[in-house]
Amino acid sequence: MKSDFSTWLNDIIDRAKILDIRYPIKGTYVWYPYGHKLRARILKRIRTLLDDSGHDEALFPLLIPEDEFMKEAIHVKGFEEEVYWVTHGGLTELNVKLAIRPTSETAIYPMFALWIRSHADLPLRVYQIVNTFRYETKATRPLIRLREITTFKEAHTAHSTYEDAEKQVQTAIEIYKEFFDGLGIPYVVSKRPEWDKFPGADYTMAFDTVLPDGRTLQIGTVHNLGSTFARTFDIMFENPAGEQEYAYQTCYGISDRVVASILAVHGDDKGLSLMPDVAPFQCVVVPILFKGKEEIVREAVSDAVSHLEGVRVHVDTSESTPGSKFHKWEMKGVPLRVEIGPRDAASNSAVLVRRDCGEKKTVKLSELKQEVKTVLDSITGDMKKSAAKEFRLWFSDAESLDDAQAALKEKGGIIRTVWCGEKSCGLEIEEVLGATLLGTNGEKPEGNCVNCSGEGKEVLLIAKSY
Repeated sequence: MKSDFSTWLNDIIDRAKILDIRYPIKGTYVWYPYGHKLRARILKRIRTLLDDSGHDEALFPLLIPEDEFMKEAIHVKGFEEEVYWVTHGGLTELNVKLAIRPTSETAIYPMFALWIRSHADLPLRVYQIVNTFRYETKATRPLIRLREITTFKEAHTAHSTYEDAEKQVQTAIEIYKEFFDGLGIPYVVSKRPEWDKFPGADYTMAFDTVLPDGRTLQIGTVHNLGSTFARTFDIMFENPAGEQEYAYQTCYGISDRVVASILAVHGDDKGLSLMPDVAPFQCVVVPILFKGKEEIVREAVSDAVSHLEGVRVHVDTSESTPGSKFHKWEMKGVPLRVEIGPRDAASNSAVLVRRDCGEKKTVKLSELKQEVKTVLDSITGDMKKSAAKEFRLWFSDAESLDDAQAALKEKGGIIRTVWCGEKSCGLEIEEVLGATLLGTNGEKPEGNCVNCSGEGKEVLLIAKSY
């Protein structure tokens, strides 16, 4: 898996029926039902977190008029090479071209200008989960680099003060921490360098994880937009003194890359290994049938399923051999397998097999519900600990560019070093190492800049990134 992660990912996405990559448009894919169930479980988690923290789900149009899209020059420049344009309605050429959203600021903020009138309307917090389109010119990769991002969760907020917007940034970071922690996806949070922030933002905070090939993957971003878009789209409110002020805004998003990180971080050479909370099926029951003993096994299977109310269960009644069934469901990442053969049926018991570590345990059918719950909880905790332990191994400290280059070449992962904070120096580091500055992590530096030997002002994270 680690030696050829790209091949592993493409292979398992197909074999586990996550995506069908054969759709005849580059960078666009079809979700299989099994993959869509996984996606839905993940989105349920983020919806709950957002709903519980004062956000309301909304839905804005896919198409954005060119005049609205072009209003924010810095934002447009950040996306101008990636936009798909609608130029005709049937055979009729449109008077105004329509952008197919690469992201939705320019679709949402004209509506914010209509919705917000008074300080009583603030704060405003909405989110949507939609597809977005970007004409990606680099090599596309399923779930990682797409032309149609099918799982784009974007939240947008407006506030009466910059301080309140700052608090919302911290709230968003905490929401994402809880989200990724629940999925067992380890991460670093860093402030992106000035030249790599979201177009139009005051600054960008980003979440990155490390995939098995040692490259980092950006899995979430949080942006403080200041009043940039408010000034562009006239998002104003009347303050308590009766004066008109511009609102302050934030936005934050995740995408299909969350699914990629779940597959990659927890997977192994056998295939997927899914966390119980998001797995389409939490356990699969495999009847082991012998001639003349079929009925007693089927009755025991039915009894077992009756004890598993509240657990997402699938019974594999296919004609495949038990070994083939074991292999199939291990590959698809089902957290727990329940085996029932004639001897198990005769003793009113079943064998539980964990996907994450292969551990087996025989339990009585009458105790099955509690045992399954206990084992699933144990799997959740152990998978989180294993992923966190593996993640810590990806970090290396570097006191020189030679040290950083050697670490990137030998194992990849994330290099931690010291930086003076100057853009010219940062760009030179990127060029010399052929890597990306993930950004700064807020730690107090010790020593001098890794490149220019000037005063160290920031602890810098560097990586080869997707």
